[in-house]
Amino acid sequence: MIGNINSLTTTTVLAHDNISIPCDHGGSGEPMLHFIHGWTCRRNYWKPQLPFFKEKHQVIAPDLPGHGDALAEGRQSWTVADLARDVESCVLKLSPGQTILVGHSMGGAVALEAARSLKEKVSAVVLVDTFVIDYGGLDHETIQGIAAPFESDFPSAIAGLIENTSTAATPSDLKERLIRDMSEADPAWALPLWRDLLSWSPEPAFEALKIPIHAINGALIPESARNRCAPYVTETIIPGAGHFLQMEDPEGFNRTLEHILSRLT
Repeated sequence: MIGNINSLTTTTVLAHDNISIPCDHGGSGEPMLHFIHGWTCRRNYWKPQLPFFKEKHQVIAPDLPGHGDALAEGRQSWTVADLARDVESCVLKLSPGQTILVGHSMGGAVALEAARSLKEKVSAVVLVDTFVIDYGGLDHETIQGIAAPFESDFPSAIAGLIENTSTAATPSDLKERLIRDMSEADPAWALPLWRDLLSWSPEPAFEALKIPIHAINGALIPESARNRCAPYVTETIIPGAGHFLQMEDPEGFNRTLEHILSRLT
């Protein structure tokens, strides 16, 4: 049940396979901003954004199945497409009007796929450092090389992932928190989802979508990914930022996103 939307509250939406998805939800005004977290992450990684943007927009941030407070039990398939269907369920339940999908990392891939299904319901997509890995440009050998450490020693590989996607701008306490949180993910669902993400290509979504797609990127996007996205995506770079830029410098990130939204709405 939804409480007063002028303050943040937590409501529950059923995923496409009836798994309960907890969502932080509130504010008013269109378009709704739907914040989607990354792989092995959780909805409270958007905590600095929700109070800020709810002053002008309805906002929502769900825990996708398996992540944060959402259960994994009962789900048989773990793919980007499955998570996109979950986001679609949230949007159709909670947004009466237009929606902008804002996805961090894997959440950007989920946002692109959800936008394909939701069609005219979505007016724009904002990708937050989504292509720090060049999705769509990875051959089988490269995918094997990325996936193998996670299959061998999941916690150590998570620690390596955080270290490799950090910069001097990433606070040490944030890195410790991310390693602790993300290492708690169950490899039983995290590994197949990781494999699917590494094999995912943005090209079908890019070609299908006729809406603005904007990227807020840090310092780590490879040129191969930038070139792949360039025909479809307008990019804003936050110089020196690491992968979790919305948590490293919330105020700076919020100003950047606010400026982008002013041009999209």
